[in-house]
Amino acid sequence: MRILYFTRADSVHDQRFLAALAESGHEGFVLRLKPGEYPTPSGIKTLVWGGCENHLTENDIPHLTQELGDVLKAVQPDLVHAGPLQDLAFLVARTGFTPLLSMSWGFDLMHDVFVSPDAAEKARFALGHSTRLITDAQCSAAQAVRLGFDPEKICLFPWGVDLAHFTPASARILGAVWRDRQGWGDKHVLLCLRSWEPNYGVDVLLLAFIEAAQKDDSLRLILLGDGSQRNQILSILEEGKVNDKVFLGGRVPNQDLITYYGAADMYVTPSHVDGSSVSLMEAMACGLPTIASDIPANAEWIAEGQTGWLFPDGDHRALAELLLKIPSFDLPAVGNFARNVAEKHADWQRNKQLLFLCWEQALTSSKGGSQ
Repeated sequence: MRILYFTRADSVHDQRFLAALAESGHEGFVLRLKPGEYPTPSGIKTLVWGGCENHLTENDIPHLTQELGDVLKAVQPDLVHAGPLQDLAFLVARTGFTPLLSMSWGFDLMHDVFVSPDAAEKARFALGHSTRLITDAQCSAAQAVRLGFDPEKICLFPWGVDLAHFTPASARILGAVWRDRQGWGDKHVLLCLRSWEPNYGVDVLLLAFIEAAQKDDSLRLILLGDGSQRNQILSILEEGKVNDKVFLGGRVPNQDLITYYGAADMYVTPSHVDGSSVSLMEAMACGLPTIASDIPANAEWIAEGQTGWLFPDGDHRALAELLLKIPSFDLPAVGNFARNVAEKHADWQRNKQLLFLCWEQALTSSKGGSQ
């Protein structure tokens, strides 16, 4: 089968999907909306076209639809795997190409469709012209159904992580060395990897941390990442006078994150919008308990007191109260349970087999076969 994977640019998640495509035995192609130099796994052919530098606009749609149609005629794929819904799957749908396997990235169904009627309409159009839909969370699947998509045509699976790399033992060894160098051996260390973007609530975490750190001097925070809220984040830290309690590590390669999971006592994900968070799965795989906002996707993974704890989304005071309770939590027991859940539900080596199955189902459906 000739499969064309159509994405915005490049991410850890894209690399994971492309690597799976490369090893699947199918002939793989990748097309990216934004032009640039991106790493591509061996065995995958990168397609070059005009694309667009920024987010898709109404002015871009006519000529990009034409250009995309030309690409599809030249490559003649058997299947196109495209997402997010409102731009990439939408563009493929406009060309009339089938079979189309659309993929939700979480925010497209759990946020964008609620803030813009145009975004909701584009999602409906993409779904209406999709052979099947891939999504990683029950809440996203339910939203697709509310928009009119057939639940029998949804491929539901969490993207998963490398359980052989992200292990409690490896994390603890690397993390202990890092903590000693930092002088945080006797501290209660939090970790957040979320991007500094409005959807991810890092500002909420910082307000909570500042409030809690005033009452518990043992609290420390590892804050990795970067983003458009950089100035705001740095300003909050400066005004809160907690710079000496926060480690800013910038963007870290995925394979190196294990050190920071091992250095932390608690992972925190304060996101307002999400699908199944890969960083949350990685933390669980490393035996790390989690405090998470109570959005639907997080609630699918966090069982109160078993794999972690939930707080009301956006409520920094409630989060601060949880941070102050960390010394009373049985962190080893919760961490062990979290690892067990990751082994059962977040194993990429097993979950990617569902991806292969979904490709086959999409092709079979388009030929009128059984699903």
